[in-house]
Amino acid sequence: MPIDSINLDLASADYFDGRASLWAALEMRSSVSDDSPTAILGFDETFLRPFARALIEAATTRAAFRMTILQETRGSDRCRVVEYVTGLGKALEELVLQPFDNVVLISAATRKGSGNSEESLFQLPRTDSFLRAFARIAYVADQTLRDLLADMERLARRRNSSATA
Repeated sequence: MPIDSINLDLASADYFDGRASLWAALEMRSSVSDDSPTAILGFDETFLRPFARALIEAATTRAAFRMTILQETRGSDRCRVVEYVTGLGKALEELVLQPFDNVVLISAATRKGSGNSEESLFQLPRTDSFLRAFARIAYVADQTLRDLLADMERLARRRNSSATA
């Protein structure tokens, strides 16, 4: 499916168990799907900056980039990144960003048994104009998300201090 536009959407923001967190989605729009937004990746606050860096590095060096997604704890139900291309929120362990002449292919790498396999998820343009625009929106979105987290932490501290007073 061709990507006509791409955007980042804040899906949720929460303060739970003494920690502020948020969930965002990378969405695409295409004339094939009547320009309705389609989420392709969902992620927490730790993902956007390294993903943008990996995309720019893979595109500019023309070398494949493997991005391991570390989970908070082994037994945690909380996922850091999920993909919505092949199903409803499949958790990812590793992304592979493979540059080609005009696109960067984003694939999910899985380790099943003793073998490794990759499943193509989507492609992003490898043009200078797209990479500049993506870097700009990723930077602004990352700053906005970090500011939101800081505000949530500040409000929670204020609420806790007024509750104990």
